[in-house]
Amino acid sequence: MDDLRGIDLNLLVVLDAILTERNLTRAGETIGMTQPAVSSAATKLRRMLDDPLLIRSGRTSELTERGAALQPIVRQAMEEIGRTLGVRPMFDPLTTTRRFRFTASDYALAFMTAPLMEILEQEAPHASVEFAPMNALEPIDLLREDIVIASAAREVPGKHQALFSDTMVCIVRRGHPRLQDGALSAADLSDLPYVQVVFADGVVMFADDALSAAGVLPRTARTVPGFLPVPWAVAGTDMFGFVPERVAALYADELDLVTATIPIALPVLVEAAYWHPSRTGDPAVSWLLGILRTVAERVEFAGEA
Repeated sequence: MDDLRGIDLNLLVVLDAILTERNLTRAGETIGMTQPAVSSAATKLRRMLDDPLLIRSGRTSELTERGAALQPIVRQAMEEIGRTLGVRPMFDPLTTTRRFRFTASDYALAFMTAPLMEILEQEAPHASVEFAPMNALEPIDLLREDIVIASAAREVPGKHQALFSDTMVCIVRRGHPRLQDGALSAADLSDLPYVQVVFADGVVMFADDALSAAGVLPRTARTVPGFLPVPWAVAGTDMFGFVPERVAALYADELDLVTATIPIALPVLVEAAYWHPSRTGDPAVSWLLGILRTVAERVEFAGEA
């Protein structure tokens, strides 16, 4: 494959669509090709690359190891070619069949999914959405997703815009024996069992840094991978944990929890949308960022109501 003159570069368009959609039918719809034409091109690509590109996983298909490695490279190459030739990609939300891919925290999904789905159903009825769990995020990972939604404190690489904020609070069960006028002391925080949040990529929740700076070393009794499991771990026990105020309010009545005042200032949680710089010129991503701003405004308004 040293001589590009022997390669049909139109196959690059098909390869990009297949790696992005992970489905031959959707790939064809994306680039306006029939199923037989896409299948024929896929056969040529598999032969040329000596790799199946897609493998079955239940009812869906996943990229092979080679396909996953090629996907961000091919996507970036397509965008570079488009910029070089001055090609402006077209995007119509009402007719698009694009599959939007998000990586998002459990907290963001809990409060943004419903309004996001409502807006997409109205404005992009033929689009589909795929959510992926939060993992360690390098620039190449951002190329695989349209948008990553995560705490600004996690310093995800790439360009970003803030979406909404929340206050971190300490939660305990109602009637906790250490509560004095609704408060826990620094000594209480050191003595009581603690539910610690450690995200899937090994990042520890930033409230731990605030505790450490105040000289408080809590006794970790449980470790959970996000904010949503914390109330369930705390309920009915003498443990404490930290969650965004929206999460505390969501589960307070159901799990009989209360917020406790503590003598330590906790950082404000800011959720942000991240994207790879190469996606800045993608009109679909620009449109999606506008939708996320609308969703964020709804989340903020609901929190103030």
